[in-house]
This record gives sequence, C-alpha cells and structure tokens, in this order.
Amino acid sequence: MTARGIRNNNPGNLRHGEAWLGLAPVQDDQNFCTFTEMHFGVRALLKTLRTYVEKRGCDTVRKIITRWAPENENDTDSYVLHVATACRRDPDEVLNFEADPLLYLDIAKAIARHECGVDAEAITDDAWEVGLKEAGL
Repeated sequence: MTARGIRNNNPGNLRHGEAWLGLAPVQDDQNFCTFTEMHFGVRALLKTLRTYVEKRGCDTVRKIITRWAPENENDTDSYVLHVATACRRDPDEVLNFEADPLLYLDIAKAIARHECGVDAEAITDDAWEVGLKEAGL
C-alpha cells in the first residue's frame, strides 16, 4: 500500500491545525492534512520548516527534527540520524540557511523520505520546484 503521506499529498505528514492553501475540501484522514495536489503538501512542509528555522531558532538537524517529530510519537534519535545522513550533515552542526537556502529542500526531501519511505521517490521534481517557489524559497 502507498504511504499515507503520498496518498494525502502530504509528504511531511503535517497534522490538522493550519488553514493551508490547497487543502482538500473533505479531510478524510482524522490526523493528517490531505492536499489536493502534491505541490501544496510540499509547500506546507517547506513553510513549516522555514518557520521552525526563522521563528523557533531550529538551526540544526537535531533541533528541527526534535520539533518535527517529538519523542512521544517517534523514534526521534533515528529520525535525526536519517535526516542528517541524507543531508550529509552532523546532527548538531549549525546550518546557515541564508548562505544556502537549498538546505530547506534537502531537509524537506529527507523528511519526506523518512515519513513516506521509498514512496517519497514518487514526488516529482516539478512538485518540489513548485512547492519551493510557492513557499517563497
């Protein structure tokens, strides 16, 4: 079966709470948002990630993932290691998003891969590019 995040066009498995652009009119999943198209889910993932960095001071992979995937719901340590390894970063390295804004994309893709497994490979380059642009990055 296809991963929930892919079925919901929500590769970050964002929970309900925000009035995101592109939400499906009917939200059949009680826990996670469903978007009408993948680029809207990518946009929401990237906008959330940007908020964590710019407003919450999450400047390392560990800080980002600890907030994204709290220990009461996830094996956060393995999640941190997975994302850090995928991005070729030390989990506690301070990241400079101003110097390299494509770090947002690298981390978002690693989050999608962790959340959706190999099914994340079905997310098209176009969906990533449109989501990145619509997120203002």
